[in-house]
Amino acid sequence: MRIVIVGGNDCMICRYKAVCSRYGCSAKVFTQMPNALKKQIGSPDLLVVFTSTVSHKMAQCARAEAERTGAKLVHCHSASISALGRVLDKQCAAC
Repeated sequence: MRIVIVGGNDCMICRYKAVCSRYGCSAKVFTQMPNALKKQIGSPDLLVVFTSTVSHKMAQCARAEAERTGAKLVHCHSASISALGRVLDKQCAAC
């Protein structure tokens, strides 16, 4: 399963990827708005948006790409490791 995480904390990028790999998923993490975010997102299966740490522009871009690619979009208010784990528990159980 391919996951893209939008938002979160810069110092937690490695931890986000480690949690995703424990669930057998590959992850891309964008904590800052890069140039051409739309092109870098690709075609994930799941797009997680940490709403407490993301700009409106990044959230809108993520939503548009999820609609375009048909990816599942999940909003999570907390950017913690346990919150990401809960999201993955629900989403990976549905697979």
